[in-house]
Amino acid sequence: MSAEGATEAGRQAPPAGGEAVPTPGRAPLLARIPDIAPLVVLLLALGIFFAIKSPFFLNYDNFLNVLTAAAIAGIIAAPATLLLVAGQFDLSVGSALTFCGVLMAYVADKHGLAAGIVAAILGGLLIGAINGTLVTVVGVNPLITTLGTLAAFVGLARVIADGQTLPLNGFGGLGTSRPLFNIPLPVIVFLVVVGVFYVLMRYTVFGRAMYAIGANPVAARLAGLRTGRLLFISFLLSGLFVALAALINVSQLGAASTNAGNGLELSVITAVVLGGASLAGGRGTIIGTLFGLLVIAVLNNGLTLLSVNSFWQDVARGTLLILAVSFDQLRLRFAVDT
Repeated sequence: MSAEGATEAGRQAPPAGGEAVPTPGRAPLLARIPDIAPLVVLLLALGIFFAIKSPFFLNYDNFLNVLTAAAIAGIIAAPATLLLVAGQFDLSVGSALTFCGVLMAYVADKHGLAAGIVAAILGGLLIGAINGTLVTVVGVNPLITTLGTLAAFVGLARVIADGQTLPLNGFGGLGTSRPLFNIPLPVIVFLVVVGVFYVLMRYTVFGRAMYAIGANPVAARLAGLRTGRLLFISFLLSGLFVALAALINVSQLGAASTNAGNGLELSVITAVVLGGASLAGGRGTIIGTLFGLLVIAVLNNGLTLLSVNSFWQDVARGTLLILAVSFDQLRLRFAVDT
């Protein structure tokens, strides 16, 4: 059976509890609300509020600042969306970014810049391969797996760097250059990555297979999809794009910090869930994730312009995550109860 058939099977199959999935005509109002609609309203409300409160909010340079702030998390959030659609998690992205950055600076110092770049990419793929193997071959829960690798690789990064920040010269172009319309290169890379994953998830057999696996993994497997191999590839993609984000981060800072990825996994998961991806799998879009990233970036930018303590930004991100998950659970509950 094709991936399209598996997707259809996933939609028709009842959930584990045995309850029938409601037809679209029976879905309540809350379940019919497009995932992106609340985000658009929230983004407009935040924009209006901060434009009134700060004269610096509505200008081109600040708009680029918002996009630049969202770029690193956005590059990682793209494969994270793919994983969550398939019902998987990768909470190791923050420590993976730290590890790849430190590895890049360490190897570059001893063997040259090109070797450092290759080492960072291989490091990201290694983390993805470890996560993928533990989840798909050994059968460890992805939450436990990636929590374990989160702790392991940030610790390994600190061992390599001896707890210090490693400087790196001659690698500023990737993180600071503005090749087109004064737009920073990280923003361009971010938008290209979003475009690639939009096509991948919407128009390819691989992308549709991820939805099928997330909707009903048993039905997807019975339909002939090699779920283990597909999920392994998804974890590899996550590791690869974390490495890309790490290279940009090192280029921006001119150094590799052992604290570079602190809290990054929270921002990524918040953006993906806020964008409409379900923790149960089977639902989510890259456009929704993009709007989720913009909401977080605008909120952080606006609070900074208003000179609000940076700790309150963490409070805001945590609150957004709770609200997003609560909305997702309410949507699922009303859909099932109808």
